[in-house]
Amino acid sequence: MISQKGMENSSAKLFPVNTVVVAMYGATVGQASILKIETTTNQAICGLFPNNNVLPEYLYYFFLAKREDYLGMAFGSGQPNISQDVIKRTLIPIPPFEEQKKIALQTDAIVSLVQRYDSSQARLDKLNNEINDRLRKSILQEAIQGRLVPQDPNDEPASLLLDRFHTEKQKLLKEGKIKKKDIVDSAILKDEDNKYYETIAGVDAEIELPYVFPESWAVVRLQSICALLDGEKRTGKGICLDAKYLRGKSSGDFLQSGKHVNRGDNIILVDGENSGEVFSVPIDGYMGSTFKQLWISHSLYEPYVLECIRFYKDELRNSKKGAAIPHLNKDIFKNLIIGIPPFNEQHRIVKRLNDLYSCL
Repeated sequence: MISQKGMENSSAKLFPVNTVVVAMYGATVGQASILKIETTTNQAICGLFPNNNVLPEYLYYFFLAKREDYLGMAFGSGQPNISQDVIKRTLIPIPPFEEQKKIALQTDAIVSLVQRYDSSQARLDKLNNEINDRLRKSILQEAIQGRLVPQDPNDEPASLLLDRFHTEKQKLLKEGKIKKKDIVDSAILKDEDNKYYETIAGVDAEIELPYVFPESWAVVRLQSICALLDGEKRTGKGICLDAKYLRGKSSGDFLQSGKHVNRGDNIILVDGENSGEVFSVPIDGYMGSTFKQLWISHSLYEPYVLECIRFYKDELRNSKKGAAIPHLNKDIFKNLIIGIPPFNEQHRIVKRLNDLYSCL
């Protein structure tokens, strides 16, 4: 609280306990409260000092009810406000003191019920807003563990896909799209003791997996089947594929050069609050500066891999690096454990997912 000496050269006003205060400026214009301690305010607050014939709580509830009227009287586009004269000219009905007490007590009880209802409604609204996302994630969790569709023993084993991943990554290396450090020869296998082991450069190490996968599935880290690319540098007029454009919130800017991607490519946000979000490119253009191109092995059914990445979206979003501008934690992204079903089963899983999503 400001001292008396400080108040001598200040616009601050000292208000005693039980003063009813009403805001006159800004977003809280017309909001009322009762002071429970002696305090100071600036000129944006009007203080009302009820005499012995007026109960502060009655006065408070009266002005609380008047707020909508004051909001209608407020003027000013940048910061709406009302004047003290508006408050001073307000006509206030004053019942007998004992009746004021009864009104205040009854209003207290009603306000308490309203607050409880508001709290319950807020929880219900939150649940309604989240229920579809929770159901989608629950369904997707069943899918990535091989529990959404049955396995078919006639499917080509997923283990045959592993060599193809390595061959594709070697091709990217030769084309200069990735670096040698981006190729990690990793094999994750289940031993006779039903424990998983990862082999890197000939060294075996036991690892903990988040889920148990079907015997017919292969298990890899995401970096074995995906890569983050810069796109092809080009010149010539093209649309800038930034997040606003991709979300339909902007008609898009045009650039004369940039990192080109083609329609149908996938790009992933690597900077910002929604890092890890993947978009399918709707038109040829240049990636926005916050994106990388997401390459997915052609040996896999792309929609299945995208569903796996979406399952981990919260983990990616919550593990961002950096404070001012958060970035995708690429180490966590590359090391995500992904179960790989046989190719035909990948198709069956995605079809089943789409059927269930359509019911939400």
